[in-house]
Amino acid sequence: MAWLSCERVFWEFLLSLDRKAHWRPTATLETLVQRAKLLSHLRAHFVATGAIEVDVPVLAESCVSDLHIDCLQTSVNDSVQYLQSSPEYYMKRLLAYGCGSIYYLGKAFRDGEVGPRHNPEFTMLEWYRPGWDEHQLMSEVAALLSPLIADLNTVTYSYGQVFEEATGLDPHVADLVAVQEYASDLSGSSFAQESRSTCLDLIFSLAVEPTLQDGLVFVHDYPACQSALARVDTNSCGRQVARRFEAFLNRMELANGYYELTDPVEQKNRFLEDMRLRKSAGKSEPPVDEKLLAALSHGLPGCAGVALGVDRLLMQLLKLDTIAESMPFAQGVMSDGR
Repeated sequence: MAWLSCERVFWEFLLSLDRKAHWRPTATLETLVQRAKLLSHLRAHFVATGAIEVDVPVLAESCVSDLHIDCLQTSVNDSVQYLQSSPEYYMKRLLAYGCGSIYYLGKAFRDGEVGPRHNPEFTMLEWYRPGWDEHQLMSEVAALLSPLIADLNTVTYSYGQVFEEATGLDPHVADLVAVQEYASDLSGSSFAQESRSTCLDLIFSLAVEPTLQDGLVFVHDYPACQSALARVDTNSCGRQVARRFEAFLNRMELANGYYELTDPVEQKNRFLEDMRLRKSAGKSEPPVDEKLLAALSHGLPGCAGVALGVDRLLMQLLKLDTIAESMPFAQGVMSDGR
């Protein structure tokens, strides 16, 4: 049985090496070099297209109201402050001030998000183009990515088209009970009390996303119940749709864009509805961002905006298995010691 003792010593030795290497980055040196090149490419694109980089706070007294996004919070001088999950509110105040085309390339934060594709702290690219709509912005996303990926195949679908092809349900008009039952069957848990938006989110993630083709896929014209901060308009089929899109690269969600809502009254009503949903779900109710509403009242120019996950983009470019491998130091991950 001496070999068992030797094997135990060997594995204890390897474990000790892991502990000694805990200070090392979670990304390889080669990945760090490629990451730096990617950041340079992104900035060069916006310099060439006339957008200015803005440096906005990551701490604020309010945060997004979305039911499915939880913000990290801290205390500053006995005042609750939130680490921002997006620079959107600050950037819209700059747009109302007259800054023109702007972009942000920096950190964002979300609580409870740890996994192969999620890290609580991540790098976000977000930009806004006054005078544009979501279709023009989709074209720019494709133009931004094309130099990075040889022979990039790009296709565009409506949400209703890909959803109905994958599930047989029309997401815009299907009976709520039918949507809840489909979500329940798919997840193995009861969704009988969940909202239409929550059920559609789950179904899209589990049943629709896996059917998307390789390459860059844009999905637009979301159901009105998923409008978030996007405008709602009537499409060519006479249905109310949210003027927003998501971009998927090889079936990985990469970017989320809106033809932005500019009406302060409608925006406040959406905030209040979000708070009602958060309260019903037993979640915290952060204060409404009154400064954003004041900026909208002053006058937010018609514009389109999009947020893109830089770490996920690097994962795709380098064919990495986890988001931890794309960043210098991921949360709660042991270094590979390289």
